[in-house]
Amino acid sequence: MKKKVISVLLSMMLIGSMAGCSSGSGGSGDSGSGDAASSDLPYAGEEISILWVSNSTMDGINAVIEAAEEKLGLTVNLEQVPGGEDGDNVVKTRLASGDMADLLSYNCGALLSSLNPSEYFEDLTADYADKLDENFVNAASSDGVLYGIPATASQAGAVLYNVEMYEEYGLEVPKTWDEFLANCEVLKEAGETAVLGTDADSWTSQVTYLGDHYNVLAADPTFAEEFEAGEAKYASTPAGLESFQKIADIVPYMNEDHMATTYDDGCDIMMEDGAAHWIILTSALSNIYELYGDEVNRLGCFGVPGDDAENAGLTVWEPNAIYMNKNTEKADAVKAFMDFYISTEGLDALAAAEPPCGPYCVKGYELPEDAYTAVKDMQTYFDAGLTNVALEFQTAVKGSNCASICQELASGQTTPEEAAAKYDEDCEKQAVQLGLDW
Repeated sequence: MKKKVISVLLSMMLIGSMAGCSSGSGGSGDSGSGDAASSDLPYAGEEISILWVSNSTMDGINAVIEAAEEKLGLTVNLEQVPGGEDGDNVVKTRLASGDMADLLSYNCGALLSSLNPSEYFEDLTADYADKLDENFVNAASSDGVLYGIPATASQAGAVLYNVEMYEEYGLEVPKTWDEFLANCEVLKEAGETAVLGTDADSWTSQVTYLGDHYNVLAADPTFAEEFEAGEAKYASTPAGLESFQKIADIVPYMNEDHMATTYDDGCDIMMEDGAAHWIILTSALSNIYELYGDEVNRLGCFGVPGDDAENAGLTVWEPNAIYMNKNTEKADAVKAFMDFYISTEGLDALAAAEPPCGPYCVKGYELPEDAYTAVKDMQTYFDAGLTNVALEFQTAVKGSNCASICQELASGQTTPEEAAAKYDEDCEKQAVQLGLDW
């Protein structure tokens, strides 16, 4: 009997990764209270508050809070609100009313810029910019000012692959798309399902296109800004069109029932040796671990290949960030907590409670020995500087029908050229709503 997936990915934007007590700024406690041991701690009696916007479990943040309270002596009051539109509205209301907690965990990228962060959040550039991955710094910055530290680990839109199957057929991790298709051909000839399709859940259909963004930028580094300005379109940009072509390329290598196969099915199929590759968000690793434990380490990971073997990279979705309320009256205690959060001790606590589905965005931090094999594979891209962020971290322009357009392409209802043109039209509607001149 097929096992049931315990935790399911957030629906697409795609992505988002990661209950509580009271909200708002916590009042400072009596630092003279407590026993002698607690009074020796640097922030004994201090209280700070965090507003955490997420639909995910809170195991990681709770573990870090527990460790920080023990080491620093402070008390951290945590409040969780749902992500998505409801969470966006809560954040905007609380900021406008002045009722924001000392710390806020929220999206970065375009959604950060929409909040007018200079009005509400502390400039963290001098304290943390040199300590964090450059792509995360860019995503958590607005107008060149860093406002946040990473709340969780990153994830990627990438290829999860069966390591044992690669060994059985003598395959090498591909550096180009042609090499990837050649591997798929070997597997197909051997009677294997070379590529797992889970297109019954439309959001999975778009991961190939989205995960190819590193290659689009490698070929056309200014594509994102030109796209936002309406000066570049997917249908008329060769590298952009190729992202849609790749969806069509893999269909012949998919399971015949890929249009009826769900994401939940996919987690089982990959672990039952039912397919060699799955192009998916790496947050799937958490679901697989919940079901199969350490068997998850039978899967490796590589980025969606492009055309340049010397520039084979990874498209990354940055985690939510933690922002400091610039009007907090607990600045020293808040900074101490943030310092602890991205320290080796803090990240170890986070990883132990919530195994990461991608590298952390903190320079110099070494993944735990028991990190997933696939995540260790991802770390090599980070170490080599071969990563770039997904398009949604570079522009607010994203068509609302991306998933259905990619699903239609995967089903053979449209061609790559038609899909790219439809997506351009879809994005134009969003651009007009944003007041952009398309």
